[in-house]
Amino acid sequence: MSEEKIANPKEKLPFAKNEVYRLMKDNLGNDKMIKEQVKVEMNRFLYSILKNVCQKLNEYPYTTVDYSMFKECIYPYTNIRKINQERERILMHLDAIKADCDALAMDVEKSLRLKDDGKSESIADFSANGDQQVNMS
Repeated sequence: MSEEKIANPKEKLPFAKNEVYRLMKDNLGNDKMIKEQVKVEMNRFLYSILKNVCQKLNEYPYTTVDYSMFKECIYPYTNIRKINQERERILMHLDAIKADCDALAMDVEKSLRLKDDGKSESIADFSANGDQQVNMS
């Protein structure tokens, strides 16, 4: 497992390290210990989310950021469970469509297959002399 760069003591992190640590401890079980690298990377991760949301907010042509814009920009982060459920539902539906297509393809193959035994139930026999014969035996 490769080690990411660990913050040196003089590195300035975007958020107060103690506050991020406190919030993590508040949301983890009492039996969990948090390594220093995790505290630092959580700090960086939270900052990357903040930057992504701000980039989305910058795409609006307005000079004032309102709550509805903010809600729209954080939707992927606040509704990840719902998004993943919808993704799974769509994939299952696509699998069902694929199975239906495979069944239809097999039906078409079966119905259009010509038998070589001479007893075929062909509707039209296109012979070289241009005569069409209808065999419904």
